[in-house]
Amino acid sequence: MQPMNTRVSVHIVTFNSSEDIIPCLEAVQAQTYPIEQIVVVDNHSADSTLNKIYSFQNSNEVKLTIIANQENLGFAPGHNQAIETTDSDYILVLNPDVTLDPRYVEILISYLESHPEVGSATGKLLLKSNPEIVDSTGLIMNKVYRAFDRGAGDPSSDWNQSGEVFGVSGAAAIYSRRMIRDISIYGEFFDGDFFAYKEDVDVAWRAQILGWKSYFHAEAIGYHARGWKKGTRQQQPLFIRKASYINRYKMMYKNGGRSLWFRNLVHVLPYEIASNGYVLLSETSVLGAWGSFMKQFGNLKRKKDAIRAKMNSR
Repeated sequence: MQPMNTRVSVHIVTFNSSEDIIPCLEAVQAQTYPIEQIVVVDNHSADSTLNKIYSFQNSNEVKLTIIANQENLGFAPGHNQAIETTDSDYILVLNPDVTLDPRYVEILISYLESHPEVGSATGKLLLKSNPEIVDSTGLIMNKVYRAFDRGAGDPSSDWNQSGEVFGVSGAAAIYSRRMIRDISIYGEFFDGDFFAYKEDVDVAWRAQILGWKSYFHAEAIGYHARGWKKGTRQQQPLFIRKASYINRYKMMYKNGGRSLWFRNLVHVLPYEIASNGYVLLSETSVLGAWGSFMKQFGNLKRKKDAIRAKMNSR
């Protein structure tokens, strides 16, 4: 085990997270690896989230920084705020509905310190409602450029082999500061134009094309509620469906461009026809998301050019 002198901060973005935030913070406090600082960014919660965070801050000897936004800035901008407030060697990006086993940080930091080419790591995330079932063992991307949580829904016992992955879920991801600085574009690690959803996939893709590796460690365990995925697609809020739909195209444009479409055209074209045909017939309102793409097109192009410039300088 590596000496515990590497500095780690924990960043949590909350929005109406009153039911989850205290167990999350208590699990962070119980980590066997020393946590230098906890930063909680609250996106203008309307429930008792902030009161609970302040009460925790006052009753525990922990360095807890609270940023209370006056509007909901989104998951990605919220985490960018937190990143700017710390200078630790590693950052644990943590969802408020996740609790961690005490050795989660210790196990991942030990691996990362021994493998400097790896810029991000995750453990085995299990469902809080059924800890025998996997929530995520990292991210995978298929030939039509759709990303999924690897192993989701599988028995936990099927995923005991550690190894490299395409990327790590933002629910409980440790990122090295070296990678954050290297792949940030115009001062942003998470793309602020994404607001929320798939921002972790975008980071994973950008990190990979810029030469960084990601790792899944099966011995580090966390538990995730993931409440927004419950129910059918039609039961999910329109905002989530729109963000999930359009952010895929934003990723494809920035990280690959037109060459991606042609590289796997035999797979991509049938999927695009089927998926957009479904949207046209059953979820026309989702197409309104293209308005945000066009509005942000200038920013997306600048970021795409910056990524290409970084690639060419390697």
